[in-house]
Amino acid sequence: MLADRSLDPELRPLAVSDIASTESSLSTLAAAITQSLVPPHPFAHLSAMVEIRPGAGGSEASLFAGDLLKLYTTYCANVRHWPLSMVSLTASMEGGDGVQEAIFEVQAPGAYEIFRGEAGVHRVQRVPATEKQGRTHTSTVNVVVLPSFPEVELGEGEEDPDSIIDMKDVRVDVMRARGAGGQHVNTTDSAVRMTHIPTGIVAAIQDSRSQHKNRAKALMVLKSRIAEKRRAEREAEELALRRSVAKVNAGRSDKMRTYNYIQNRVTDHRCGFSLHDLPGFMNGETLDVMIGQVRKWQMERDVENLDTR
Repeated sequence: MLADRSLDPELRPLAVSDIASTESSLSTLAAAITQSLVPPHPFAHLSAMVEIRPGAGGSEASLFAGDLLKLYTTYCANVRHWPLSMVSLTASMEGGDGVQEAIFEVQAPGAYEIFRGEAGVHRVQRVPATEKQGRTHTSTVNVVVLPSFPEVELGEGEEDPDSIIDMKDVRVDVMRARGAGGQHVNTTDSAVRMTHIPTGIVAAIQDSRSQHKNRAKALMVLKSRIAEKRRAEREAEELALRRSVAKVNAGRSDKMRTYNYIQNRVTDHRCGFSLHDLPGFMNGETLDVMIGQVRKWQMERDVENLDTR
């Protein structure tokens, strides 16, 4: 149409504008159709339980685990305005801002859908503050994201079947809480460790001086881990029926994201998206941008899985 020389010159700008508007509408419509094809995640509506642990890299990995904890807590508080509850926090034995383990709950409907793309191995490349020769070190931190199931009182509704466990299958051990280096930090048996015997899944909490509070937190974490295991097993079984071993595995892959401080860059290796503003990202300012790209990738992958049914 635009190549037609007989077109009224006054109409040409209108035609250009209409074409651009139509292309934009088609793109939006295509995205909506794609989203409608993919069923929602069964736990998408739930709150999230996030676990952070250092991997390879020693004290530098512990420091970056602390950085990720700050990233997520700042993001929840300043960007999403979501309440966050610290379930368990164990500082690094080296001291400072390092974290040996952090478990927190994001108490907001839909938080699991937002955070589930953060699960996996986060790799950091930077020069540690203690490095005198200026060499770049590579460290890793593992992030686990679980759905958090609300406690349901009798008569209020049904509990999610994936989170239901028989307490006869749970061994409960109580002991004195221990601090860094193994020393006892109080004189009462307040620490609680729960073991789900059929699966071997363990949850241990010692944050509170109250055994009752630690018991409640341990049960909450245990149920979340068991529910995630059951869901993952079902998902793996379904995927195995749909695809051959030669095709791309939809499980979590190593090194899902790299934080390169030298290049001021964070790259997600699953969707191939990069941001060049690490300070802003680590303050939570642009985390939503990355999450949006990862969710787009997840949706495209889910659509591909539909084709193999």
